[in-house]
Amino acid sequence: MNKDPEAIINTPEFKALVAKQWSVSAVLSIIMLGVYFGFILVLAFDKGTLGGLITDGLSVGIPIGLFVIVLAWGLTGIYVYWANDKYDSAVNAIRQSLRRN
Repeated sequence: MNKDPEAIINTPEFKALVAKQWSVSAVLSIIMLGVYFGFILVLAFDKGTLGGLITDGLSVGIPIGLFVIVLAWGLTGIYVYWANDKYDSAVNAIRQSLRRN
């Protein structure tokens, strides 16, 4: 097995894998940041929207805040699923190809 880190880093497969990982994490991060900062900006500049009551003791902001939290968990789950399914199999394929060389 070729154990030279330079050789591994310079393989096209590794570069493609790093680019794919970056794009997946960038998309998920942008979604989370957009939703989170959107919530914060609405809270900062239009308190009445989130302060409106759905029922006694339950404002609009509570379910939306819970949605932001659940979305963070969901996006984390999506990334973990992708990493375990696609990323790990790609890493194993690169390892196998290096073992053959």
